[in-house]
Amino acid sequence: MAGDVFTPEQRSAVMRRVKARDTGPEMKVRRALRAAGVGYRLGGCGLPGRPDVVMKGRKSAVFVHGCFWHGHDCPRGARKPKGNAEYWTSKIDRNRARDARVADELTAAGWRVLTLWECDLKQPDWEGRLLTALRSEPS
Repeated sequence: MAGDVFTPEQRSAVMRRVKARDTGPEMKVRRALRAAGVGYRLGGCGLPGRPDVVMKGRKSAVFVHGCFWHGHDCPRGARKPKGNAEYWTSKIDRNRARDARVADELTAAGWRVLTLWECDLKQPDWEGRLLTALRSEPS
């Protein structure tokens, strides 16, 4: 099916199945935090950008980004969409701009912003790096 092109109806069905919450990478981060005894809240707690995980006491907001959807500079994020390329390129550019704006707003309000990329979670030491970042003083 590598060279097949979806009909608009098929593409719509595929896109409807893309989750916005409780994704595999988000669940992986939440399991690691819970196992480490780190308390957190979901739903963004009214913060800009609705972070995936919020630790109010640590004043830390964690975003778990999919590499493709948020335009990461890894191989998966650098893939160019084949169908409706102009729309998707523009959409990903808007996502990146929004992500930067939200991080700036949170930082200006005194929050530490941690962004975990989908590809980061495939590295063997990602949990240790996350916990170290949470324990360190904000810069």
